This record gives sequence, structure tokens and C-alpha cells, in this order.
Amino acid sequence: MENYITLSEASQKWGISERRIRTLCAEGRIKGVTRFGKAWAIPENTEKPADNRVKTGKYIKKQT
Repeated sequence: MENYITLSEASQKWGISERRIRTLCAEGRIKGVTRFGKAWAIPENTEKPADNRVKTGKYIKKQT
């Protein structure tokens, strides 16, 4: 598995938890990620995805 990094390596590189990276992989928000059995393989040149979570506590209500 050349040119790929593990969840723990990505966690150290990007400064976020392994659990958050696992969620991003499952949501398909990391480009080029591949799953090998239970493990995720992340391309080593992939950029950290943007954090699109709401942090202000103000949620946008959808108009119906």
C-alpha cells in the first residue's frame, strides 16, 4: 500500500481525531479514500477536507 496513509497518520498530520476521519471517510468527503476490509487507506497527498459542521449553535431552518 504505497502512497497511502492510515487513519492514525492522517490524524497526526491534520490535527483531528481518528474517529472524525473515519466519519469523513464513510461520508465520502476525503478524495481517493479506499477501504480494505475494515481499514481505510487515505492517499498521502490528499488535502484535509473542510469542516462544514455548524459551530455557532444557530441552525438554518429550511423553508417549506
